[in-house]
Amino acid sequence: MATLLVHTPNTLSSKMNTFRAMRPIASRFSKQTLPAYRSYSAPASYEFIETSEPRPGVGQITLNRPKALNALSTPLITELNTALLSFDRSPTIRTILLTGSQKAFAAGADIKEMAPLTFSEAYTTSFIESWSSLTTAIKKPIIAAVSGHALGGGCELALMCDILYCTETANFGQPEIKLGTIPGAGGSQRLSRAVGKSRAMELVLTGKGFSGREAYEWGVAARCFGSWEELMEGSLKTAETIAGYSKVAVMAGKEVVNKSQDLGIRDGVEFERRVFHSLFGSEDQKIGMKAFAEKKKAEWTDK
Repeated sequence: MATLLVHTPNTLSSKMNTFRAMRPIASRFSKQTLPAYRSYSAPASYEFIETSEPRPGVGQITLNRPKALNALSTPLITELNTALLSFDRSPTIRTILLTGSQKAFAAGADIKEMAPLTFSEAYTTSFIESWSSLTTAIKKPIIAAVSGHALGGGCELALMCDILYCTETANFGQPEIKLGTIPGAGGSQRLSRAVGKSRAMELVLTGKGFSGREAYEWGVAARCFGSWEELMEGSLKTAETIAGYSKVAVMAGKEVVNKSQDLGIRDGVEFERRVFHSLFGSEDQKIGMKAFAEKKKAEWTDK
């Protein structure tokens, strides 16, 4: 049999007094004092790469297959894409540095994985399509620090990055012709845009390599360095510099420069102008210009 609870006036008064007494306690848990929730997972455990945060706002990914000279394989690329997406979603990481070892950035693709493939297998599974995910999925800037070998897929991976730094003695090349095939992850297309059709044609059809010094002189690399130590210090310094600017402006800058590779000059300038106009709706544009006028350091909100 159910019990009927009857609240008398005295009972209700007592409950109201108890509720009022609890108000100060509840107010301690206002929205301002609750810890902020971050949708950024803890660092994952990887087999073929290593991740770190060597400078404020900088996430570093190091390819780590030393016995294979960091040869690219589907498992490695899967881990790389996972790490890139994790850094891209992180509220604290603002720039990404991608590197290998002093001996090899990535000495090509894993031939053992590719050799037995048939046309139908490669075509129906879109083999190596995921290797180019970083060119569209990652919004934060990626700097490649290349030392040693960057051949085949390794050269293509470096070319996909937003800024390429290298040592003078780095060894670039697209030697696929020597294996009876051609570049498949954008090498022919990005090299043509970087060095021109004639030189790209020579490199692809002969399999001839080129040095880090030549990469710099031809415009493939933004800078080249005399040693591995200088390369890493210079790369980290640039990454940290970029990380110190407004995330909104940096992402917009990356977007408009990348769009120049897809559009003619007239459409590209119009696109740039529209993005430029849009930044006048951001808080950081107001903060940056006000700080400049007042000769103060801007404190970015990323809004």
